[in-house]
Amino acid sequence: MEPTAPFVPAAFDPPPGLTEAAFVLEPLGPRHNEADYAAWSTSIAHIRATPGYADSSWPHEMSSTENLADLERHERDFVARSGFTYTVLDSGDGDVIGCVYIYPLRSRDGDADAGPSAGGASVHSWVRANRAELDVPLWQAVGAWLEAEWPFECIDYAPRG
Repeated sequence: MEPTAPFVPAAFDPPPGLTEAAFVLEPLGPRHNEADYAAWSTSIAHIRATPGYADSSWPHEMSSTENLADLERHERDFVARSGFTYTVLDSGDGDVIGCVYIYPLRSRDGDADAGPSAGGASVHSWVRANRAELDVPLWQAVGAWLEAEWPFECIDYAPRG
């Protein structure tokens, strides 16, 4: 099997975040556990209805401890440059209102062992149900940010209405 292309070039420094009027993105980590858990666990039906989540196994019920382990995994992925997850924080009060996931785009032939599609990213985002009005602005801002600051040749990010 041929080695797969790296997700991002070695010389690329992932952006530390994104600042918009209504929200701020920063790398997701264990420090966000309580607020992250509250955000998604109260919005499961809303997230499942968000473009890009129709065929996803997440979100699903899990404990705060299991969520912490998930956040630790996302943090390890960020450090290893194998995936980049950002928490979406309210720009006013700093509360977690959503998440953005940037991971390698898998091959289109459905072969899970084929590895990442060179130069491509699969992007998903969600906002909590009580901040649903931010879904499209988040999608627009992240799409522009990915085009301007990230090195991807193609981006798979479910369009919004």
